[in-house]
Formats: sequence, C-alpha cells, structure tokens
Amino acid sequence: MNLAVRTSQIAILVLAILAIGVIQSCSQRQKVASDPKDCVIKLFGAMERNDQGVIAHLLDLPALMSIRDEDYALQTSSPRVFRDPVDVLEDLTGEGLTKARWFSMQRVIGAVEEFGDSAKVEVSFINKNTNTKYYNKFGLHKVKGGWKIYSFKTLSPDIK
Repeated sequence: MNLAVRTSQIAILVLAILAIGVIQSCSQRQKVASDPKDCVIKLFGAMERNDQGVIAHLLDLPALMSIRDEDYALQTSSPRVFRDPVDVLEDLTGEGLTKARWFSMQRVIGAVEEFGDSAKVEVSFINKNTNTKYYNKFGLHKVKGGWKIYSFKTLSPDIK
C-alpha cells in the first residue's frame, strides 16, 4: 500500500476519534448542571422527555434512596421506600407517581441559596384546582464539578 494513502487513512482515523471525543464531551456537559437552578430546570426537562439517563446524572441516587421518613411525591399518607435506583428513575418518568403529581401542578422555581459546595433551590408546586401550594427546597451539592440533587424536601403545604 502506498505510504501517502496509508498516512491519509491514519489522519482520517485520528480525526474521527477526535470528533467522537468532542461529541461525547459536549453530551456530558449537557448532563452536568453548571449551577443549582440549572440542575432543577434540567431535571424537569428530562422528566418531561422521560430521559432516565439525564435524570440519573442530575440526581444523587444513593442519597435519595437513603431518605426513609418522607415522600417527595406530595400528598402521600405514608413514605414510600425506594430500594433500587431504577425505582427512583421510574417514579420520575413515564407513569411514575411523582411525575404524575408534580406535572399535574404548576411548577415555580424560585430563589437559590448557595453555601459553597451545597445549595437549596426553592421549588413550589401549585394545585390550581384547590389553590394548595407545596413549598419545597431541593437540596443540591457539587459532585465532580457539577450539581446533583440529593433531596426533594417538602417544607409545607399552604392552603388558601
């Protein structure tokens, strides 16, 4: 084989590998949230698209699964316990209870409080039929340069 042909084939292969690396890097950046509010916004977008892969990158799944005394689906009489990350992802997508309840209400993303590598983002869910408002502060922390949600703590319902 001609040396010029072989060299051009190697150059094309190197360019292809570099292009794949750039594409993968960009797709990873889209999953990593640059600030706490961005993380919450990306979560709701991924939930709407049923994109479990992106949701898994935005959540600290082990931390969410360790919460035993509260249920983030709103309006539940007793807390559900998630034993597997897939259970959490299915709850937030498709016909999941949390997705159904959160998406049946107006969602308002409010103030952000940052404390170094941790933050809280105010998220309110408003039931327009009953005028019930559920005030939450999602807990986030930095993991590998991006923000991840570790808690969906419901603070209180406010009935007016």
